[in-house]
Amino acid sequence: MENKEFGQIKISEDVISIIASLATSEVEGVAQMIGSITGNIGEILGKKNFSKGVKVQVLDGKADIDAYVYIEYGSIIPDTAKKIQENIKTTVETMTGLEVKTVNVYIQGITTKQEKPPEAK
Repeated sequence: MENKEFGQIKISEDVISIIASLATSEVEGVAQMIGSITGNIGEILGKKNFSKGVKVQVLDGKADIDAYVYIEYGSIIPDTAKKIQENIKTTVETMTGLEVKTVNVYIQGITTKQEKPPEAK
């Protein structure tokens, strides 16, 4: 990040992951984010994993973001994926001031409202 009058401001990739995950979950048609084994164990132990289903890499002040999601049956996948990309980009750039270079959306499956998606292995 930039040097400011009083010092530097650095935003952790974990914070960006949380912002991107919450932005993804706001999109209509997203059933669930897919977490990692580590995140799932943390949830079992009572810790909420708000960065679930998102990978972030920041290089030279630009972020590359990957989102792994389950989509609700009946949603138009390309439209939902585009809305996810737009919402992540807008939200992360607005909240952090970082440039979002890429947002990759990986559709891991489709669920109905009655069933819950399986957890990531």
